[in-house]
Amino acid sequence: MTAGEMVAASVPMVRTLNLEFLESTAERAVVRMPDQADFHNHVGGPHAGAMFTLAESASGAIVMAAFGDQLTRAVPLAVNAEIAYKKLAMGEVTATATLGRPVADVVAELDAGERPEFPVAVRIRRADGAVTGEMTVLWTLRPVA
Repeated sequence: MTAGEMVAASVPMVRTLNLEFLESTAERAVVRMPDQADFHNHVGGPHAGAMFTLAESASGAIVMAAFGDQLTRAVPLAVNAEIAYKKLAMGEVTATATLGRPVADVVAELDAGERPEFPVAVRIRRADGAVTGEMTVLWTLRPVA
């Protein structure tokens, strides 16, 4: 099961929004949300809440890809998220997530008995490539007691 499939299986909202995981590796996660009238806002584009979920789901996919092998000893949790809406999003949108710290550094902190935190940066783009939003999600790996 890929990291994207793991996120889709465990987060019902991902299925509700029909998100499609195009790529989910420790280096990058790419998730697409189709244009769906049921999730439009008052100006005809994807609702801000749907775009937040898209971006947060991309961040979750990269976290699962990078740290899925740590799940027996740590639980990944989103600690904080901040999003900026830059341009009007219309039609299909795609979120691309990247890790803000090397995987080895995060795992080393976990090995040392710490609760590591690490940022994931996400860019949301329209089909024409214009960046419509940017999100940063701060994640942690909470050691299992």
